Amino acid sequence: MISGSSGGPVGGGMEFTAEGVAVVLREACEAAGLDATGAELLRLGSNAVYRLASLPIIVRIARDPAVLPEMERAVAVARWLETVDFPATRVPADMAQPIVVRGLVVTFWESVQEREEYATVGELAGLLRRLHWLEEPESLGLPYFDPMAKLSASLDGLDAVSEGDRSFLEERTARLGKEYDRLDFVLPYGMIHGDASIGNILRHRDGHAVLIDLDGFALAPREWDLIQTPLFYDRYGWHTVAEYTDFVHRYGFDLMNWPGYETLADLRELMMVAWLGHQVGVSERSAAEFARRVRSLRTGEGRKEWGPF
Repeated sequence: MISGSSGGPVGGGMEFTAEGVAVVLREACEAAGLDATGAELLRLGSNAVYRLASLPIIVRIARDPAVLPEMERAVAVARWLETVDFPATRVPADMAQPIVVRGLVVTFWESVQEREEYATVGELAGLLRRLHWLEEPESLGLPYFDPMAKLSASLDGLDAVSEGDRSFLEERTARLGKEYDRLDFVLPYGMIHGDASIGNILRHRDGHAVLIDLDGFALAPREWDLIQTPLFYDRYGWHTVAEYTDFVHRYGFDLMNWPGYETLADLRELMMVAWLGHQVGVSERSAAEFARRVRSLRTGEGRKEWGPF
C-alpha cells in the first residue's frame, strides 16, 4: 500500500510524487549499476521506499534533502553493526552511498524479506538490551540527542494546522521542557536506536528479528529506547499485558516503575502528535487523526481511540 502519495516541491523544484520519485529511482539505480525495471513502490511519505524486482534490494529516497549527514551516519552504523554481528538491516557491500540525485538523498539496503512481517516486542527488548551493551566507535560521530530541540524544530514547521492548535502544542512543549530538565535518569547514558518501536523490528526471511531505520542512532539516556513500548501499551492499548510483560522480562527493567515515566511518555507522545501534524495537508486520514490526538491532549481522554501511523 502506498501511503501519503502526494507531496509538494522538494529539492530542485521536483514534486515528491510517485511520478517524480520514479525518475530519481531510475537515475539512482543507473548510477549504482542496478536495474530499476519493475521496482515496487512500497511507501511514499517522509521517504519513498522501493523494492527492486531484479535483486533483493530496498531503495530509500528521502523527501528532505537536509538528511544527507543522517543517512551517511546510518550507512556507517549499518556497516559497523555488521562487523559486530548485530542483527540489523544491512547495506550492500562495496557500494558507495548515499548518493544525491536531483537534490534528493538515496540509499540502498538489503531486503529483509519479500513481505513485511514484524517481529515481537519481546524480541525488540532482547535486541535493545544487546544494543545497549555495545560500545560504539568514536568514528561513527553519533550526535547527542536533544528531544526538546527536535520537538521545537518540528513545531516550527507546522504550517498546515490551526494557530490555536500550534499555540497549544508550543505551550505544552514549554511545560514539558521544564519537567524534562528535572528528570533523574537511572539507566546508563550511551548509544540508542532513537526510534525503538514494534514498527522498526522486522522478521528476517531466515526467521530472526532485525532492527531497521538506523538514521536515529544517537547518544542519550537509554530510557529513550524503552519509552515507546510502555506508552503504546499503557495509553493506547496497542500492546497486550502479555506482550509488555515479556518486554520487561527480556530487557530487565520496567520503565513504568520509574518516577520519570509520565513526563517521558508525555514528551514522546507530543513528538508523535507533532510528526502527524506535518501530514495534515497530505491526507484526510492524517488530518482526522491529528485532530483526534490534539483533542485527547487537551481533555486527557480518548487515547484508546488513537490509530497507529
